[in-house]
Amino acid sequence: MANHSATKKDVRQSSKRNERNRYYGKTTRNAIRDIKAIDDKSSASAKQPIVASMIDKLAKRGTIHKNKAANLKSKLAKKINSLAK
Repeated sequence: MANHSATKKDVRQSSKRNERNRYYGKTTRNAIRDIKAIDDKSSASAKQPIVASMIDKLAKRGTIHKNKAANLKSKLAKKINSLAK
């Protein structure tokens, strides 16, 4: 690493961003896992907008690609719609 103050600052910023992205990514993955485990369609449908919002925020931040976000939301909706009433 160079001994420039700008480089040191960039390292601090990138490590902070990396930690934040990992936290939000893991939280979202846990939420997706939890909603997939639900067997009741009404409760899963109630939580779907919250999880979809979390996925959209990851895509907006650039943590995941927008197409991956779309695929995740699509699979989630498909799973919820397949549940018995």
